[in-house]
Amino acid sequence: MTGAKDRMREKKMKNQPRNVIYTSSGDKGLIQHISLFLITHQFLRCSFLPAASYFAKARAAEVNAMLKAVSKPAGSCHIFNALPKHMRRRAMSHNTKRLPIRLQRAPEKEKKQLPRSRSRRARRRHGNLLLEFNRRQRKNKWLETHIWHAKRFHMQKTWSYCLPLKPTAKSFRASYRAMNTHALLQDLSYFCCLELQGSEEQILCLCVGPTFAAAACLSGARQGSVHLYKADQFPQGSLGPADFLWRPRVPEASDRQLWIWIHPALKQDVLSELQLVCQCSEAVSVSEESPAAVELPAGRKRKRDEDDAEQPSERLLGDGTRPPGAPVRWQSPDTGITISDLTMEIVRYRLIGPLAHVVLTDTLQPASEVRDSVQRCDVCVCFTGVCSTAELPAGCVLGLTVDDPRLTLPQKQSNTLQECFHCDSFQTPCVCVLEDDRVRDLTLKGVAAHCSQSALWDTSARERVTHSRLSEQELNRMRSELLVPGSRLPAARQAAVPLLLVHQGGRVRGEERLHWGSGWDLLLPKGWGMAFWVPLVYRGVRVGGLHMSVKHSQLMGKPHFPHDYPDCPAGVRFQSEQEAELLEKFKRRPPSKRTNYIKHGCLAPFRCPWQQLTEEWEELVNLSAETASCCRTGPSDFTVLRSVTHYTTYRVDRLLRCVCRSLKALRQLSAWSRPSSRRNSSPLTHVTAAALQQECGPSLVWVRLRLLGKGQPALHAMVCVPTTSDLQLLLKDAHSSGPQEPRHKDHLKHLRQHKTGPEEPARAVRGVCPAPLPSVLSHCSRLTLGWVTQGDFSLAAGCGEALAFISVSGLLHTILQQPQEQRGLVLLRNPSSLQYRFARISIDV
Repeated sequence: MTGAKDRMREKKMKNQPRNVIYTSSGDKGLIQHISLFLITHQFLRCSFLPAASYFAKARAAEVNAMLKAVSKPAGSCHIFNALPKHMRRRAMSHNTKRLPIRLQRAPEKEKKQLPRSRSRRARRRHGNLLLEFNRRQRKNKWLETHIWHAKRFHMQKTWSYCLPLKPTAKSFRASYRAMNTHALLQDLSYFCCLELQGSEEQILCLCVGPTFAAAACLSGARQGSVHLYKADQFPQGSLGPADFLWRPRVPEASDRQLWIWIHPALKQDVLSELQLVCQCSEAVSVSEESPAAVELPAGRKRKRDEDDAEQPSERLLGDGTRPPGAPVRWQSPDTGITISDLTMEIVRYRLIGPLAHVVLTDTLQPASEVRDSVQRCDVCVCFTGVCSTAELPAGCVLGLTVDDPRLTLPQKQSNTLQECFHCDSFQTPCVCVLEDDRVRDLTLKGVAAHCSQSALWDTSARERVTHSRLSEQELNRMRSELLVPGSRLPAARQAAVPLLLVHQGGRVRGEERLHWGSGWDLLLPKGWGMAFWVPLVYRGVRVGGLHMSVKHSQLMGKPHFPHDYPDCPAGVRFQSEQEAELLEKFKRRPPSKRTNYIKHGCLAPFRCPWQQLTEEWEELVNLSAETASCCRTGPSDFTVLRSVTHYTTYRVDRLLRCVCRSLKALRQLSAWSRPSSRRNSSPLTHVTAAALQQECGPSLVWVRLRLLGKGQPALHAMVCVPTTSDLQLLLKDAHSSGPQEPRHKDHLKHLRQHKTGPEEPARAVRGVCPAPLPSVLSHCSRLTLGWVTQGDFSLAAGCGEALAFISVSGLLHTILQQPQEQRGLVLLRNPSSLQYRFARISIDV
């Protein structure tokens, strides 16, 4: 055995230098040989090699450091490496007594000075937790319900916020049932609020058309919705949607206030445009108020460290990412308009469902000190006589001052909806409990304008209410002093909270499921988020996140921002981020498990080239108008188009010009896309289609697709034009699954995902067509009309539904070639499939 080891050692050491002798006797022999080598080297340097003295002198410090490191190991890893190979065991890393005695007495590694709060008990103290939470909010803003959501939801960092995405448990169907029959709760406090204050005439001069000057919203009794554009760039220069709310007129005030609620991805674009239009470039200094006090446990005082002396020991409310001294208010010396950024200053909750008003009536109790406002209390009482939230007028606003809902918090969480609302069924009409003239006036006329006033509009009132909130410690002490446990706590004077209730009309377009998804928005001053959140949850509502917001818009047939706004800067940024995320997810899969989109004929599986699509359709329609034969025969379109655009390449990241949002054009397209047009609509001819196309230009239109058979639409599914043979196939068999796309040839198969340099990106991804793209219109056997932005199986319709953008020119060109009874039929194909599915187009107006 010893001879075999010697032969193996000689084989390993045959390429080693001869002047160094290696032994297996441990570090002592190695050090002796190294020292002998150094002595010999020094002797040679002094005797025979005077020229090498400078080199050896420069390396002397390094050799001494090496010797010191080998002789005195400072870490556990060095200690185990010092052992011979036959003594190295994994168990020695757990029990140091298994090591030799000479290694057990090795000097311990010098430890760094650790902070005093290292144990979990110390870290979980309220004061230390508070400092840690404030530090983590400096990068991404937290909602007031962040801790509650973080324990129950998957969190996502987006738009400089940390927002709840979806629950950790399976709850999609339960959330849909809540929206359909009960109530769903969402925290929308991440929406930004911009306040315009000035004379009404100066503010209305900024608008053109039925925007902020809508007659129904100017009094402040209703909330309105608009689509914002850049100044003097309509219909191009789209920014995004916004909700606005006027403050009701105050008798002794000359100025008025306007709140504009926008998405956080839209804030910087809208704020810059408002500052430019209102000429508000002068920043106004605002005196910062002292934040709310910290609730430390009774009988415990935390000793603050020297590092924490400059850190705030109070709870961080509002925008924690905003640097100190950053301007939040701008004023114009010429127009007199003041712009204020109220981001994170107002908490906004949304209740969706037919019983949202019942939950609010049970949770909110009018304050004791404002009981003189009898009419507002009567409005709250009338809510109990309304069968569904959808019966109330859309956008109505109610201002209230209520007691702290924690005073009437139930002892345990339970579904109290059945007790507050006496109906035989939620799906059928029912007999209301309270049926009188007040309920009828409320459902027909809405809330009066003077009932929409609230102290929430006043900045000083909001700050006072924020700082006067009762602590949990004080509430627990009051509960312990009750004679009857569980009874209502006495209302304190500082417990009155001003708020606003804003009605959401739900689905207001189309003919199916009208007013579905209606509800109420609850607006509160900052600091009162959890005080209202927990009582609402205790009433049996279901809580949703960003995922349910997208599904809610999809079920209503409404575009969701920024997912479905390709002509807005925020929408373009979202598509770029989505493309990078989908591509990264695609690359994480093994090459053999990836979908080859080139063979499936899908040029853009991760992003939709909208501008290229509209330009190609414009070119095709112009060629068809010049050549009469191309207008009468469908198959010849392929020959004409390929001869022009087959070798034309486009940029993928170009900004779309515009999306058709004209109600007149949408009504006309909706009537022509149906099998039987309305009587009052103009007939569809080449002349009327050309006139509408000239009015809309190269734009897209938002459509809703419903599959005629089985199938589930996916993201970025292709909407294609059916041929004459496809329509005849559907006439013969109404349950036909549809045609199939022939498999394409991968002409980029020889290109592999390899890099030529350390910092050079990969040339091509296998299975994905690289940019620039060829013609997206005629790449497949069917002409491409557009792509799907939202698609899934609809629980409401019982079949697959999708929301997509298609070319206006392509839609007119398609319905002109289809017979009257088959107008509006298209083909739908997922990116990872070759099967086409028949679907019908609907344009809700």
